[in-house]
Amino acid sequence: MSVATATTEIPGKQVTYLNHEKSIKSWLLTLDHKRIGLLYMSTIVVVFLAAGILALLVRIELMSPGRTIVDAQTYNQFFSLHGILMVFLFIVPSVPAILGNFIMPIQLGAIDVAFPRLNLASYYIYMVGGVLVVAAMLLGQIDTGWTFYTPYSSRLGAPIIFMTLAIFIAGFSSILTGINFIVTIHKMRAPGLTWNRLPLFVWSIYATSIVQVLATPVIGITMLLLLLEKTLGIGIFDPALGGDPILFQHFFWFYSHPAVYIMILPAFGIISDLMGTFSRHEVMGYKFVALSSVAIAFLGFLVWGHHMFVSGQSAVSSIVFSLITYLIGIPTGVKVINWVGTMYKGSVSLKTPMLYALSFLFLFSIGGFTGVMLGVLGVDIHLHDTYFVVAHFHYVMMGGTVVALIGGLHYWWPKITGKMYNETAGRIACALIFIGFNVTFFTQFVLGTKGMPRRYYDYQPQYADLHALSTYGSWILAAGLFLVLFTFIHSLMRGAAAPSNPWGGASLEWTHTSSPPSPHNFDEQPIVTHGPYDYHHYYHGDGQSAEAELAPPSKA
Repeated sequence: MSVATATTEIPGKQVTYLNHEKSIKSWLLTLDHKRIGLLYMSTIVVVFLAAGILALLVRIELMSPGRTIVDAQTYNQFFSLHGILMVFLFIVPSVPAILGNFIMPIQLGAIDVAFPRLNLASYYIYMVGGVLVVAAMLLGQIDTGWTFYTPYSSRLGAPIIFMTLAIFIAGFSSILTGINFIVTIHKMRAPGLTWNRLPLFVWSIYATSIVQVLATPVIGITMLLLLLEKTLGIGIFDPALGGDPILFQHFFWFYSHPAVYIMILPAFGIISDLMGTFSRHEVMGYKFVALSSVAIAFLGFLVWGHHMFVSGQSAVSSIVFSLITYLIGIPTGVKVINWVGTMYKGSVSLKTPMLYALSFLFLFSIGGFTGVMLGVLGVDIHLHDTYFVVAHFHYVMMGGTVVALIGGLHYWWPKITGKMYNETAGRIACALIFIGFNVTFFTQFVLGTKGMPRRYYDYQPQYADLHALSTYGSWILAAGLFLVLFTFIHSLMRGAAAPSNPWGGASLEWTHTSSPPSPHNFDEQPIVTHGPYDYHHYYHGDGQSAEAELAPPSKA
């Protein structure tokens, strides 16, 4: 396959999606999927920063027993807002909105998504939800946790109305994005790009979009019912009005467990692409890895009851949910085994993105194993509502999704910006994140097994040393994340120009576009004749300096 990069020229400069129009209006009203991805990224980074600062405040308060910096009510608000911002406005939209928008259409050989105007509308709907979250924060106390459990949430004042409305509206952004991506993947693939030749990142976005479309309406309806109960006094969840709070738990977790896979499935796709590129080998068991994403999406709808083992549901229900929880570990294990096999068969290059992939493999495996532990009825009843659950959740969500997102940003940063970053700074940041994360959250596994309840403002002195250690770890983690931000900003200002294919990738965004891409991605329609990880048939790199750093393709 020949390389056909976009080479449209203007006097002294190549035309790219970044410079072909420069007005603020052209950005705010853009229909270019790449620019919309950057709009999402700028907003989501701000949300992540705000939620991260709240997390640091929570950890500082828990550094020692009793009051450290705030009172109990303020602490409740800190951890509630941290969870709401992180889950609904950061982790759920992050990978699909940023990398899904920017990379997925190019990997398909398309000039844009199927519905560009709907794509822009999705961003502004997300923004409306974010504004309502800020309004709720300014109106008063939001201390329900990110789960909004009733009857407590249904008895709060105006802030909960704005917050539930925010989640309801933000859900539409997720649904519309999912519909857009499904149609794009079905209808806009380049000639020759069959289902068996799709990059695994596209497969993961496809599975994620299915879950977004099917599961997100449930949380929207739940928030709407909570809103109606609050405003009209209808007894739905509040037992004082004749409602059933367990019904809320069923609704909430029927969405929120599939939402875990909305968060983690795109991360799986990123890791698959990183493993293939930096192992210089076709991803082992490609079809199994691809179809396991669809299997996870399906099974994710069947396990919500494992969050409710202590809610009073029937013993038969708990046993069934426990067994299905074990089952969902199979397709996840398929991915991990095949990633390891890919490295074993390949020739691994330890660039910064690959270091994040290896970090993900270690951290997510711990999150997955502890998830199976919590699926065991006897173990879960003992560990329920302890810091063990907090640690498990963060190993999956941050050790999985966030680490993969950062790795994906490092991988595609040259393509997005046209600039290379400092490799040494990238590696140091990865090490700080890995060390800081484990010090912060592995400590919490120990706290949980010793009986430390989650969400508590105060605790007995016997837990003080472990809490202090966890707080110290959060500072190391924060230092690593700020170094990532500094590295990216420095690359924008002083980074070297990126070649079209600095990593030697074999999918269309590397072989058929410039860095950064042209406004319409391609000068001519790509025709696909090989798979996205077939390194024997693709051109690698743009020049000797880029190729010299790459390990030779494996002959295995």
